[in-house]
Amino acid sequence: MVNLLLKQMEQTREMMIRSGVENGLQNAKTIQLSRRLDQLMNTYYRQTTFEEEENQKG
Repeated sequence: MVNLLLKQMEQTREMMIRSGVENGLQNAKTIQLSRRLDQLMNTYYRQTTFEEEENQKG
């Protein structure tokens, strides 16, 4: 799952940058992609933190 999240984060980041260049940083699409990237990063953080905690227990 972590590898999938990393791939999704990279793709979303690239799309966000492209949208920012083409449409501007205040464009709705750019902001939507930024929020999506934030969500993915939060999920990644929670997932990796959980895995680290599980590894420390086990």
